[in-house]
Amino acid sequence: MRLGCIADDLTGATDLGVTLAREGLSVVQVNGVPDETLQLAPSEAIVVALKSRTNPAAEAVQWSLASLAWLQARGAERIYFKYCSTFDSTPRGNIGPVADALLDALRERRTVATPAYPRNGRTVYKGNLFVGDVPLAESGMKDHPLTPMRDSSLVRVLAAQTRRKVSLIPCEVMDAGASAIRAKLEELNGFAILDAVRDEHLVAAGEACRDMKLTTGGAGLAMGIARALGVKRRSASALPRVAGAAVVLAGSCSQATLRQIAAFGGPAFRIQPERIDVDAAVSFATQNGDHPLIYASAPPEGIVPGKGEAIEHAFRHIARELARKGVRKFVVAGGETSGAVVEALGVRALAIGPEIDPGVPWTVSQGGEPYLLALKSGNFGSAEFFAKALGMVR
Repeated sequence: MRLGCIADDLTGATDLGVTLAREGLSVVQVNGVPDETLQLAPSEAIVVALKSRTNPAAEAVQWSLASLAWLQARGAERIYFKYCSTFDSTPRGNIGPVADALLDALRERRTVATPAYPRNGRTVYKGNLFVGDVPLAESGMKDHPLTPMRDSSLVRVLAAQTRRKVSLIPCEVMDAGASAIRAKLEELNGFAILDAVRDEHLVAAGEACRDMKLTTGGAGLAMGIARALGVKRRSASALPRVAGAAVVLAGSCSQATLRQIAAFGGPAFRIQPERIDVDAAVSFATQNGDHPLIYASAPPEGIVPGKGEAIEHAFRHIARELARKGVRKFVVAGGETSGAVVEALGVRALAIGPEIDPGVPWTVSQGGEPYLLALKSGNFGSAEFFAKALGMVR
């Protein structure tokens, strides 16, 4: 195993998985804390997908340390902690507490942190995270119902979550290349936020950090590390043919997902949070077999507080019932929704398939009933994402 990875949510894990696969690594994704009964084919990278982004910090730490021990028992010497490219967290965590615990377990004094991936419109400049051309605190993330991001400074955000010192390696050092980055890291303890406004910055950072026991970031830095490992790039695996209907399930309230729902041209059913009717949603999907959409997404002013868990439970029930009725292809928008669907279907592991849009692949369930799953972070994908995804499996 070249790289053992721990991701703090399901769609972030698939984002990481497709990035590593694109760089030439064979990748398997495991859903939830793995146990000794799980049998996997050999692969160069394993991504453990946790549902720890918004859980209590102590629980996130516990799951992450259990995943670390499982990866180490299978030969992982390099560990990558993957979080969202918008650094989704709160002043209490969970990025800082989990990274602290991993550093302690690995007996390391320093690591790096950067959610940047210019290819996907995420850049860090002078320690400030930008979503496209907009500072994080002015983006749609400022109104996220669980992790509202109202400070663009990653140095300040991370410093509120960790007992370690948080420093910055600015663009001037990143421009100078891997040797300069490595030399700067040797001067620091704790966390080093990496500026990155071009993918070349992440390639240089990957080379500089290649032999660190722990690195942390979004999918971009993982791209740089995979490239530094010298793996020969290969074509993505083709999707197997899986018989059965397809459905789109959307729970994310991000601006990107709302645009995708607006652009969807097929039959659509909205789950009303005031009166969640699971049976009506399932009935609608089975009576509108041409790739229907079931969604609970709403703009900030339409979100009903306190309904998140109930909606997640509804999607779990809907996915289970639709699978029982023959649906085998699921396009899912939102990390929480994706976690609910995968749990409902009993999918423990996924093989990474071809990329639909940057950071979002089709995946294939491993073991048990075959499913094709496109698990999309709420923030990801073009407006036509649903149509593009469905077009690949018709």
